[in-house]
Amino acid sequence: MSLPYQLDGGAGAAARFGLIVLQNDETMEPELGPMFSQPGVALYHSRIPSGLAVTPETLMQMKTELPQVAALLPSASPLTVVGYGCTSGATIIGQQLVSVLIRQVHPTTLTTDPITAVLAAAAHLGVRRIGFITPYVAEVSEAMRNLLQQNGLEISAFASFEQAEEATVARITTDSLLQAICDMDAAAEMDAVFVSCTNLRSLSVIAEAEARIGKPVLSSNLVLGWHMLRLAGLTAAGNGVGMLFDD
Repeated sequence: MSLPYQLDGGAGAAARFGLIVLQNDETMEPELGPMFSQPGVALYHSRIPSGLAVTPETLMQMKTELPQVAALLPSASPLTVVGYGCTSGATIIGQQLVSVLIRQVHPTTLTTDPITAVLAAAAHLGVRRIGFITPYVAEVSEAMRNLLQQNGLEISAFASFEQAEEATVARITTDSLLQAICDMDAAAEMDAVFVSCTNLRSLSVIAEAEARIGKPVLSSNLVLGWHMLRLAGLTAAGNGVGMLFDD
C-alpha cells in the first residue's frame, strides 16, 4: 500500500547550521548542542582530520581538507550558518580563507569561527582589555595574541597550560580552569577573560567564574554558538550561559 504524505521544511525549517569539528575534539559537541535546542533549528556536524598535537604545521594541514569536509554537510536545503570549530586553526589558516573554502561548497551560507566570534562578542559587550587563557604551546598562543591585538583588543594578562596533545587538553579539569580564571583576574585589570580552545571544557564553570570575578568570561565554544545564532537572526538570550547570553 502506498501511503499519502505531506512535506514541510524538515528538522531545520527555522535555521540549518553546519559545524565543522576537529577529529580529535572531544568537547565541542556536548558543549554547543544545548544552545541549538530550539524548535525548527537543526545542527549538523562534519569531522575534519586533525593532528593529535596542536602545532602551526598540523593546523595548516586542515586547509586542504576544509572544502571536502564542508561538502559532507547536508545540502538538500541551503545551510544558514557554518561554523569552523577551531580557534587556533582559524588563526593559522586565516579567518577569511576559512570562509572562502567553506563557501566554495556552500556559497550562500554565512560563516564564522571562534576567533571571529570572540571579536564580535567583545564588540557586543564593549570589551577592550582581556585576560587571555589558552592550553597551547607558545608558538600557537603567540599567533593568537598577535591576531587579537591587531583587531583592537588589549591583552592585560596571559597564561597557558602549555599542552600540545589534544587528549591532554580535553582532560584538563574544570576546577583547574576555574582557578586559572580567578587567579588571572586577581593579577591584572581587565574587562573580561577569554578562554581559548574548543577542546578545553569551560561551559560548566562560566557562571561561577563570572559570579566570582564580576565580569564576562568568554570561551571558544560559548562565543561560537552565540555568533552562529546571531548570524542566523535568532535570539541568543537564554540559550547559553553567562553574561554574553543575557541579552
